[in-house]
Amino acid sequence: MTESYIWAVIVLMAAANFAVRFVPIAVVSRMRLPEPFVRWLSYVPASVMGSLVAAEVLRPGGEYLLSLRNPYLLAAIPTALIYHRTRSVLGATVAGMLIFAGIQALLG
Repeated sequence: MTESYIWAVIVLMAAANFAVRFVPIAVVSRMRLPEPFVRWLSYVPASVMGSLVAAEVLRPGGEYLLSLRNPYLLAAIPTALIYHRTRSVLGATVAGMLIFAGIQALLG
């Protein structure tokens, strides 16, 4: 494979990716969507983030680890409680990182 071939593939894949994402957004942004549908769409980011976080917390390294030896799970529980209490994503994230670092230091 030549360098120009690799760059052509990268540019064409970027263009295809842009087209696949941009066209639906451009079309839907000009439409008036029903309120129930808009409300339903508002839950998509939280659902996606929740599924990504849950997969990493419950399956570190690709295998389920549902025990007190799972530092991700041990850090996630107080982090979730902090977020529930403060409603601050940034605060809960920082607290979660500190809690996780502390747990890692304790479990060593």
